[in-house]
Amino acid sequence: QVQLVESGGGLVQAGESLRLSCAASGRTFSTYNMGWFRQAPGKERIIVAVITRSGGMPYYADSVKGRFTVSRDNAKNTVYLQMNSLKPEDTAVYYCNAVEAIIGRTTRWTSVWDYWGQGTQVTVSS
Repeated sequence: QVQLVESGGGLVQAGESLRLSCAASGRTFSTYNMGWFRQAPGKERIIVAVITRSGGMPYYADSVKGRFTVSRDNAKNTVYLQMNSLKPEDTAVYYCNAVEAIIGRTTRWTSVWDYWGQGTQVTVSS
């Protein structure tokens, strides 16, 4: 059974940085594309960043492009999200999961595993 443990969240002021980590176990981590999602209060969970199995071709939601960087260490079964220039609208619980691409007129990313970790809370004050 897959296990996901997110960490690194906290309370910061606008403009500051955080680095999130997600440790995965129970699956062959290196064979999966991995994504970071976030869910703000009263809103749906949305994807913000994706990194492929090999670490190349990252995807970023427009709202975080240029500020967030996703990376992974397959030897440690861990995916990271470096978040710079944080804004109050980045406030959310952040989760990771394996993802797969749904190819259509645009590419959409969807989660693979039914299991979700507890997430890590990021709160950005103005």
